[in-house]
Amino acid sequence: MNKSKATMRDIASAAGVSVTTVWMVIHNKPGISPHTAEKVWSVINDLDYRPRKPAGSSPDAVALLIEQSSIPAISDVFYGDVIRGVQSEAERLGMRVVLSVFDRNKRGFDLNGLIHDVQGVVVANDGDLPAQTVLQLKARNIPIVLIESYIAGHDLPCVLGDNFMAGYQITKHLLNLGHRDIAVLKGPSKYSSLVDRLRGCMAAMAEEHLLFPPEWMPEPLSGHPLKGYVQMKQILALDRRPTAVIAISDKTAIGAMDAIREAGLRIPEDIAIGSIDNTKESQFTRPPLTTVHIPKYEIGMLAMQKLNRIIRGEDPTVFKSVVYSQLIVRKSCGSAR
Repeated sequence: MNKSKATMRDIASAAGVSVTTVWMVIHNKPGISPHTAEKVWSVINDLDYRPRKPAGSSPDAVALLIEQSSIPAISDVFYGDVIRGVQSEAERLGMRVVLSVFDRNKRGFDLNGLIHDVQGVVVANDGDLPAQTVLQLKARNIPIVLIESYIAGHDLPCVLGDNFMAGYQITKHLLNLGHRDIAVLKGPSKYSSLVDRLRGCMAAMAEEHLLFPPEWMPEPLSGHPLKGYVQMKQILALDRRPTAVIAISDKTAIGAMDAIREAGLRIPEDIAIGSIDNTKESQFTRPPLTTVHIPKYEIGMLAMQKLNRIIRGEDPTVFKSVVYSQLIVRKSCGSAR
């Protein structure tokens, strides 16, 4: 091994401890036994590792892992606010964020390159990002926090929007307005957050002994940038149309609204529409979109705070944190029928 290029990861591996333990030893944190500290310092000296000093040097780094298909969303829709929350909190904590992109179209993901000289990893979303990659990080004892995703059967710290309740709230709102013929524009099933939203929608319908007709639940067209528009066109081509539509996201809703207007129909008089996310764009649609607010910026901040506590050895508790959602009533659903 080239001693001059030794990393904290190398120290941890050689000493048989976690990266968090190495960090705690270097920063003189309490809770480490003298024997362990002596072993770590011995490896540090053997490998000639030079820890970065807090003053006048680059701040500690964390990686933000995100799928390639989410990159266009960074500047606008949902994940832009999440990422800004991570970045803002990292800066407050004196850390920097290194963006790492997972591209499913490329063979072999450089996991070693991702974790090189970073203290931990925030994983934003699932989608194309396989669970196996996340579990490999866990197996290497890398401090990790998931955002808007979780892996069933594995205890990993994660911060989620209350997606089930968001789906329930928007559906309940339309039901309370008197709608019974309701369609739903689903999202890709590879996103656990969108699946949970759909489950919430179905739970609200089930309470009224109702189901979404299969023909009013069109699958999203893979790879199409205007999924909501295409899904809504499919529904409008049927002999019987719904009186209301639930879009699984604001982006989907905006496309669906274009299709409704293109068909010469009025919103909400002919078809009401509600959604989930409360992106900035939702208040400027015609008419303004009734949606459920998911506190995106705060989710990013909370994830970064949790990761920082794990890195510092201050909070080893593994938990799933769910941030409350809130119904935002505007004009796209109209009043009671």
